[in-house]
Amino acid sequence: MTAPQLASVRYLVDDVQAAVDFYTTHLGFTAHTNAAPAFADVVRGPLRLLLSGPASSGARATPADSGAAGRNRIHLVVSDLDAEISRLQAAGLQFRSDLVSGPGGRQILIADPAGNLVELFEPRS
Repeated sequence: MTAPQLASVRYLVDDVQAAVDFYTTHLGFTAHTNAAPAFADVVRGPLRLLLSGPASSGARATPADSGAAGRNRIHLVVSDLDAEISRLQAAGLQFRSDLVSGPGGRQILIADPAGNLVELFEPRS
């Protein structure tokens, strides 16, 4: 049997364990590998999110002028955005944008403890 294909995205984080806790507690990821404080990865569906701390080889390979989180973000589809917003607000999390509606659906941004953005998206039905 072949292992399932996963798409991997790397996020640079200041605190690997805080990032693992954020993604597993609030966004439905499952911890896969945890070699904190250097590295961990979490999985949700076909997405493997690589969380690289300052001591990881992935973080050390980043150019010096790339010190801040970029405008890229992972995109998580949810079935009830209003319920997700309420749940995350009740957990004390802050959003990085207002709720935006567009032709394809509605979205809102949240940031992980290192400032990396996550888009929660509910497609138009």
